[in-house]
Amino acid sequence: MDFLYVKALHIIFVVTWFAGLFYIVRLFIYQTEAENKLEPAKSILQTQYKLMSKRLWYIITWPSAILASIFAFWMLYQNPIYLEMPWMLVKLSFVLALYFYHGFCHNIYKKLQNDVVKYSAFKLRIFNEISTIILFAVVFLVTVKSAINWIWGVVGIILFGILMMLGIKLYKKIREKKSWEKAEKEVLENDEKNQ
Repeated sequence: MDFLYVKALHIIFVVTWFAGLFYIVRLFIYQTEAENKLEPAKSILQTQYKLMSKRLWYIITWPSAILASIFAFWMLYQNPIYLEMPWMLVKLSFVLALYFYHGFCHNIYKKLQNDVVKYSAFKLRIFNEISTIILFAVVFLVTVKSAINWIWGVVGIILFGILMMLGIKLYKKIREKKSWEKAEKEVLENDEKNQ
C-alpha cells in the first residue's frame, strides 16, 4: 500500500482514538456525578452510562488505538529514517505517555463498571486534560518537525495546562454558584409529589 494511504489511515484512527479518549472521561465524570442523584435517576443514569462507556470503549476507542498503532508501525517500517529524526523520538515519547493514559482510563473504566467510584468528578475533569496536552504536543511536533522547538512547545503546553486548570476551577465555582444540583433535586422532588 502506498505510504500516503497508510499515513491517511493512521491520521484517521488517531483522530477517532482521541475522540474516544476525550468522550470516555466525560462519561466517567457523568457516571461519578450520578452517584449523588436521587433514585430512580441514579440507577437509570448509572445503567445508561455503563452501557455508553462499554460501547464507546470497545467499539471505538480500543479498535482506534490498535489500528492507529498498526498504521504507525507500518509507516515506520516503510520509512525507518523517521526513527533517526529527533522530533520523531520526542513524539514517540508523547505517544508512549498516551498509551499509559489509555491504560489508566481502562483501569477507571473497569472500576466504574463494577460500581467502584475512586475519583471525584473534579479530579476526572483535570485528568481529562492530559490527553488534550498530549494531542497539542504531538500535533506541534509533527507539524513543526523540530526537536529544538519542542522545548518551547512544552513550555507552551505547561502554560496551556495551567490555563485549563484555572478554567476548570472557574467552571466549578460557576456550577456551585448556580447550584444546578439543587435545582435538579427540586425538580425531581416536585415530580415525586405530583405522581
